[in-house]
Amino acid sequence: MAHRGYSREGLENSMAAFRAAVDLGFTYLETDVHTTSDGVLVLFHDETLDRVTDAVGRICELTAVEVAAARIGGHEPVPLFDELVAALPGVRLNLDVKDWNSVRSLAAGIERHSLHDRVLVASFSDRRRRAVLKLLSRPVASSAGIATNTLFFLLRPLPAAWVRLLLRAPLKDVQALQVPVSYGGFRVVTRGYVRRAHALGLMVHVWTINDPAEMRRLLDLGVDGLVTDRADLLKQVLLERGEWTET
Repeated sequence: MAHRGYSREGLENSMAAFRAAVDLGFTYLETDVHTTSDGVLVLFHDETLDRVTDAVGRICELTAVEVAAARIGGHEPVPLFDELVAALPGVRLNLDVKDWNSVRSLAAGIERHSLHDRVLVASFSDRRRRAVLKLLSRPVASSAGIATNTLFFLLRPLPAAWVRLLLRAPLKDVQALQVPVSYGGFRVVTRGYVRRAHALGLMVHVWTINDPAEMRRLLDLGVDGLVTDRADLLKQVLLERGEWTET
């Protein structure tokens, strides 16, 4: 997955970055959603415009017109969710719900464009993620939040049957575990971790992997997806391994 698109110039979550990833041949894009004060869904990682644009302010406190005036890297506008869906109709989207203000607006956007088969809804908050799912007319793919991921990790010494029983409720609407290689000094993604996830029918997606050697190592472990800022390098690794499929 191309993390916030692909841009060596720091134009993350811009249409230029999304188009660059698609031009490389990527059909899976990772991005983030926030909602303006007047209910417009935009693609942006931070809660404020300050870090990557020439403007300042919290998105949830700004109108869509005010956000539209900001420029990522000084020249790229902040894209609307509707804009990306219309411009790149073939892509699949990994959508990180960043705030509670975006629960209803994201659900409405998925419904409006009938994207149920093209999205995976993610969030660090399991409650926020489930709140989106409850508003949808059809199921969508979803990944576990921090609480569920932590439980899965802590229960790793137990047999798979016990883990399946204990996590039946937390995992009932989860298809993927999206995790870093390590967290808090603990190695998360190991061969055993991947094996246990697969035994429960779960995919493992690892973020954010930008080193080719680490990409190869994780692919050798059997992970199902890599999230990367360096879509160009990941493509080269997959080509070398005979695992790149042109679309």
